[in-house]
Amino acid sequence: MDFLLDLNWLAIGQIILIDILLGGDNAIVIAMACRNLPPDLRTRGMLWGTVGAIVARVVLIGFAVNLLNLRYIKLVGGVVLFWIGVKLLASDDAAHPEIAGKDRLLAAIRTVIAADLVMSIDNVIAVAATAQMAGGQYQLALVVFGILISIPMIVWGSAMILKLMQHLPWIVDGGAALLGYVAGQMIFSDVALRPWLHAQLPQHQYAVPGSDLSVSVPGLIVAAAVLIVGRIIRKKG
Repeated sequence: MDFLLDLNWLAIGQIILIDILLGGDNAIVIAMACRNLPPDLRTRGMLWGTVGAIVARVVLIGFAVNLLNLRYIKLVGGVVLFWIGVKLLASDDAAHPEIAGKDRLLAAIRTVIAADLVMSIDNVIAVAATAQMAGGQYQLALVVFGILISIPMIVWGSAMILKLMQHLPWIVDGGAALLGYVAGQMIFSDVALRPWLHAQLPQHQYAVPGSDLSVSVPGLIVAAAVLIVGRIIRKKG
């Protein structure tokens, strides 16, 4: 009871909000990774994939502040995310009935965890900063508690997206393009490559008329590359 009373509930609310706002793309990844699972395994895949991703994310919190300052970390993450997007777009487990459902379940869980780790770097930084500003002796507990509360929301979101994918196949292409877009942004913002890339492409952001939003040109380029490569591999498969 004392533990609950000592928690900073305002900070917990901020962490939950961060997870919801920045977790939309993660819900898409979960849905895409589990879309080819047998119906009786989809819920398990979404649940355990989310739990594994959350555990890995909590582990990252300890050194999250210094993570973005490492040279080439975003370059590697962007390349990994690019390949994950291609694989998710190109995968067609229906064409490989010899693959056991259990194997596909484990593969889906691994995909969810890997993609979440790459895509959640900024999320981890935001959550860590919120907990650090809140202070107190329960900073890590604050992070864990806030993330645990947000898990049902992420799982529910991925389940809803999965249902939409069954009726709207183009959502799969949109999800793969989203992964490519994030990958392009990550690569372009890498500490080691940023000066050279910005010199080569100074107009890398374009503002959307009538709003405060901007579009990343590198993100669009890599998103298009994911769609092209993914479709080529799917056709050859």
